[in-house]
Amino acid sequence: MTVDTLFAITFPLTVPFWALMVFAPTWSITHRIISSPLIILPQLAIYLILAIPRFPDLWEVVSRPDLDLITAFFGRRDGAAILWAHVIAFDVFIARWMYLDSRERRVHPLIMGPLLVFTLLLSPMGLLIYLAIRTAVGPPRNTSSTERLATAAEPG
Repeated sequence: MTVDTLFAITFPLTVPFWALMVFAPTWSITHRIISSPLIILPQLAIYLILAIPRFPDLWEVVSRPDLDLITAFFGRRDGAAILWAHVIAFDVFIARWMYLDSRERRVHPLIMGPLLVFTLLLSPMGLLIYLAIRTAVGPPRNTSSTERLATAAEPG
């Protein structure tokens, strides 16, 4: 497959998972599917297909960060496609965690749906907003008070 093809399919491979989290968050099948970390494999596979042939250059960029080097590498089509697959994989990973955590904390789907869409577009901001919501909501509601106290007393 070409770089253009791999770039073009990276995002569409994630859409079914986002759609389940946003439009069918309480469906038991959604929870079962999203609970699997395997949902990130398609994006990771694309990342590896793109990154392995460019590994020496990629390693140089990530092991000695320099703005000019980063700009040169990610400014090319193959570099941009590698970065895109990396970003999409982590967007799905972050959204998956947010979805699962919000279900445990019983954050209402009408709050989480728009936030997950926002996270899809701007994941660092979406994650920051969710962390604020998570703090406000408190510990998961499905744990006993004894478990919450034990967790709160743990170091770290």
